[in-house]
Amino acid sequence: MPRTIPGTRRRTFGNTWWGRAWVEALEQRASVDPNRLPRGRTYARKDTVSELHVGAGEVTARVRGSRPEPYHVTIRMREFSPEQWDSLLDVVGRRLGHAAALLDGELPEKLAAQAREAGADLLPGPGDLKPRCSCPDSANPCKHVAAVYYVVADEVDTDPFVLFKLRGRPRDEVLARLRTLRTPDRPQRKKVHDPGLTPKRAYARRVTAVPRLPPVPDVAGPPAVLDLDPPPNTGWTSATLGTLAADAASLARDLLLSGGATAELSFEEDLARRAAARTSAELPALAHAAGVALPELTTWAHAWREAGRDGLAALRETWSPGPGPLADARACLSDSGLPDPTTTWRNRVTQGPLQLRYGRDHRWYRFLRTGSAWQLDGPPSTRALDVAYPPG
Repeated sequence: MPRTIPGTRRRTFGNTWWGRAWVEALEQRASVDPNRLPRGRTYARKDTVSELHVGAGEVTARVRGSRPEPYHVTIRMREFSPEQWDSLLDVVGRRLGHAAALLDGELPEKLAAQAREAGADLLPGPGDLKPRCSCPDSANPCKHVAAVYYVVADEVDTDPFVLFKLRGRPRDEVLARLRTLRTPDRPQRKKVHDPGLTPKRAYARRVTAVPRLPPVPDVAGPPAVLDLDPPPNTGWTSATLGTLAADAASLARDLLLSGGATAELSFEEDLARRAAARTSAELPALAHAAGVALPELTTWAHAWREAGRDGLAALRETWSPGPGPLADARACLSDSGLPDPTTTWRNRVTQGPLQLRYGRDHRWYRFLRTGSAWQLDGPPSTRALDVAYPPG
């Protein structure tokens, strides 16, 4: 149990919102004498509470006081009726994220609010707490009981299922009931002995055609909406996971359309593919995370939109294809009317601001100079003439 160390910050009770909600319920809603709570809080900070045990509907503990023998404290909390449990479990089971959060050690604030609205408030209200202490103090609560009230907040912090247990049902029972609600009883069918399929009958069966695959959707579907954010200490958010899920769906669609040709993407190719699906406002964050200059990533994204991985290869790669294709490109550019001379370097034929690049896929790509960079301008073609003088 935490102790107050001289020179450090004074100990508080309730380090999670649900732990603080327990303390606030004690101080504001449970009709506990507010004049008695401060002394109990001071007692709890002095580490006087020991042997704390939380059972179904009950808390027991020993509290060191002015006498040598610690006082015995028992606090009963009003348990829910079957109808209230039905209401509470309906709230928990209505959204998968509620149960997932509880199992991850968190209590969604929305769950607590919905439970209270349904008449099954997990936090103590007026008349819910019935304390008893072996000390001679007749006040309710005495400082020993009040100290236990505050220390229970530590237990609630650690496991929000403590609130369920105090209302009468432990974690295992709650989870078992949730599983039952999600898997309603089905009528049991009479089991019939099935001798199975004999080899003779199996070979005599007619082979039917494999059903056709459904068409590839025009766009990748949106990701499912998460009920709640991942735990804060993971560094992830629902928005980030949604972006990754949308990207995975887009890649799956690309794989279907390409027959698996995009299965082995390099880092640069996958980055360009992801950038092509982003808006210009989203690109700076992606470029920073990938360690790539923003202008370079913007050019990659544009090339990918125009011609996919082959367009990106035409942007980034150079190679020596042989004289035949290059001669065709030079002949096309000689009729362009541009005053600049035609130059050839490896797979690139350039005249002024226009450049034709011959790809390893044996197609031509048209590039235009923008400042000091070259940008892909339109789809590729197997003929240099088509990209040198595109229609329109």
